[in-house]
Amino acid sequence: MLQVISIYDPIDPSSIKMLTGDYLGHLVDDMEGRKIALGIGEYIEAADSEALTAVLKAAKVLESLGCKVQEVNVDWMRDAALANKTMTQADGAAVHHDRLQEHPEMFGEDVRRRLQDGAKTTSTEYSLARRTQTEVRKRCELFFESHDFLLLPTTPIAAPTITGHDAVEQAGRLTRFTAPFNLTGLPAISIPCGFTSEGLPIGLQIVSRAWADAKVLNAAYAFEQATHWHKSRPELT
Repeated sequence: MLQVISIYDPIDPSSIKMLTGDYLGHLVDDMEGRKIALGIGEYIEAADSEALTAVLKAAKVLESLGCKVQEVNVDWMRDAALANKTMTQADGAAVHHDRLQEHPEMFGEDVRRRLQDGAKTTSTEYSLARRTQTEVRKRCELFFESHDFLLLPTTPIAAPTITGHDAVEQAGRLTRFTAPFNLTGLPAISIPCGFTSEGLPIGLQIVSRAWADAKVLNAAYAFEQATHWHKSRPELT
């Protein structure tokens, strides 16, 4: 699907003219010698221990395929996640401004609260978030000059139950490790890498430099071929 939709569209203002990537052709590239950064630091290590253990085991699998794994502190992701929250909520409030004013009942309570919070964002707060976005993009550009991939959990916690939790708070927790790459626009993929003791799935997130979508798919495919997690199913009771 990506092979088809990646073609440049001259009518789409968000489309960029680039050579079409050969995603299928590079899917089985050799992973030998690829440099992998395993995310560590206070920001990452606040995740559930089972998620951290699963990602560490995933790193060892990739190491067995010839990759070189190095632990790297990624505490800078905290500022990126906060900036992404500010921008997405403010942008969402702008897009839905009229609907929110005229028909607030059309939104679920959690979405309505997030949009209302976004509407309170000041121009200064938004401008500072945009500045953080620029700084983090540059940081990532330099980061991926030394590393091919960044490895970390997709979410810091297992999937919460539908009821019994504050949905807005849970949304912030669940996007803790993915929001920074929404902010930077970097290619990232989530693939299964294990289960918690309660049978809930754990996701492995693989991130790479801008426009390296083919590399991300290659790494994910290599991991899948070396493991069984994408074929495993939890026991349902």
